[in-house]
Formats: sequence, structure tokens, C-alpha cells
Amino acid sequence: MAKNNILRWFPPCLSLGLFALSLWTIQNNLQHYQAEHFWGSLSQIPPSHIILAIVLTAINYLIMTGYECLGLAYIRESLPYRKKALVGIICSGISNSVGFAVLSSCMIRYRFYSTWGFSVVKIAQVSAFCNLSFCLGLFVVGSVIFLKEPLAIPQLIDFPFLSVRPIGIIFLIVILAYLFLTVIRQKPLIIGKWIIPHLTFKLAASQLIISALDWCLASAVFYTLLYHSVSLSYSAFFGIYMLAQVAGLASNIPGGLGVFETVMMLLLTPFITSEKLLGTLLIYRGIYYFIPLSVAALLLGKYEWHHFFQKKKPDYESVSSLSTPARETINKVNN
Repeated sequence: MAKNNILRWFPPCLSLGLFALSLWTIQNNLQHYQAEHFWGSLSQIPPSHIILAIVLTAINYLIMTGYECLGLAYIRESLPYRKKALVGIICSGISNSVGFAVLSSCMIRYRFYSTWGFSVVKIAQVSAFCNLSFCLGLFVVGSVIFLKEPLAIPQLIDFPFLSVRPIGIIFLIVILAYLFLTVIRQKPLIIGKWIIPHLTFKLAASQLIISALDWCLASAVFYTLLYHSVSLSYSAFFGIYMLAQVAGLASNIPGGLGVFETVMMLLLTPFITSEKLLGTLLIYRGIYYFIPLSVAALLLGKYEWHHFFQKKKPDYESVSSLSTPARETINKVNN
């Protein structure tokens, strides 16, 4: 009995912990947003660019819900899109900002999918598939842009290469190996306790396309805010942005805070003054990280409020599958 009580209370406690961590991250980020600097930087960017950046951010986070759709398709399970979108938006909004994305996204998925009847094994499979998809997007766009725009790596970045070209080659090899092992090879690959399953071409292609769009849109948000201040092509900017993201992810600092900005400043200084760049970075952080984090925290809090403090009625989809006497009994109880 005691064990059952612990298991019953673990998911909501986990969710409340994530909610508290999100609030702490929001409060911590606000310390970097001094009002006069924020509004001063905001006033220098054309309003149309601000609106476009917000729209692109919304589209980007909508695209990210595709990770959940593909993850469930991978384990051959189905859920209404509204549920997949809820998990996807909360996962992306929180994990992008609080750091330790793999751990935090796994915790969020466990909270929701366990409530909806998924086993721990299937939740782990969905989480692994989604996190792998995110990384594959980095390899796809990184291989293309680093080979097309082989910019020099600043000496302050502790990479064993002088330019990004070797990184692009490595990324390309990883993608080709992944496609060979999962699509072309007709049987699962077993490495010790790890099993790399066979995927259909449609699922693998969707995985690469969605993850690549994710990275392209994230970069486009920043470029939209910066476009009025620099004479730099999108592909050239994209290479700089990707290198900064790789350095930020390698640091494992929440949102790459500090590392991302440092690399961007080192590589964009010839095209824009440090003051303008810092202001644009501030607005980018606010639009792409702070707003989605706030939305994700509100959605998580709203879900927990309805789940625990309001009288729940049975889900229509679940009730509709019951027999007529069972539905009548449930309706009587609720009325």
C-alpha cells in the first residue's frame, strides 16, 4: 500500500518540481533584463521585425510538436493532437531554458504519458526518439551549412579544429551512418544492450525534415531581429548561429547562456557594434526563450490545477468506448 501511494504521488510531485524550476528560471532570467536596456534595445528594432520574430517563434514551437507525433508513431501508439501538442510545447519551452534538456524533457513526458496509461518503457522510447531527432537536426543543417560556409573557429572556443569544415564532415558521416543503420539496413542493429530499430523511410525522412526546420526557424528568429543592422546573408549568419549553438550545447549551461552570446559577439563584431548586438541578443532571449518558457509554465500549472483542484469529468474519447450501461452510470455519478 505504501509503495502504491508513493508511485501515485510521484508524478504530481515531479510536475510541481518542474513548475517550481520553471519559475526559478524565469526569475533568474529576469535579472538579466534591466528595463531600460530592454526597452532601449526594443525601440531600435522595427516593429514589423519584432512581430515577424514572434510569429516565427510560434511557428517554430508548433513545428516542435512534430517530435511528439513522430515519437508516438515510432512506438505505434496514438493520442489526440491536442495532447501531443501540450506535451511538445511544455517540453520545448521548459527544456530549452532550464538546461539538461534530456533529463527535463524525460521528466515532463513521464508526467503526462504515465497519466495517460503509457508504460515506463514506451515513455523512455518516445523520449529517446524525440531527443535523438533534435540532435539529428543539428547534424543535418550543421553538415550543410558548415561545408557551405567554412568559417574560422575563434581561438577562445576550445575546439580541436581551425574551421568548421571538419565538423561539417563529421556531421555528414553521422547522418549517412544513421540512415544506413536505420533505413537501408533491413534489420535492427544490436550493440550490447542497445537496439537500433529499423525505421521506414517515411518516418526517418520526417524525423530529419522536422528537426532541420526546427533549427532553421530558430536561426531565422534571430536573423529577423538582426537584419536591419547587418549586411550579412542568411546562410553566412546561419553558420555563425550554428557554431554558437554547438558551443552552447557542449557547455550544458541552461540555454547556452553566456557561451552562445560570447561566440556570436566574437564572430559578428566585424558586422555590427557590440552595443547593438547585445541589445539584439537580449530581445532574442526574451522572444525565443523567455516567452515560451512562461507559456510552458502557465500550461503546466493550468494542467495541474485542473487535474487536482477541479472536479474531473471522464474524457469523451474514453467514455465513448464504454458500453451504454457504463456510460449511463458515469453520467449519473457526475450529475
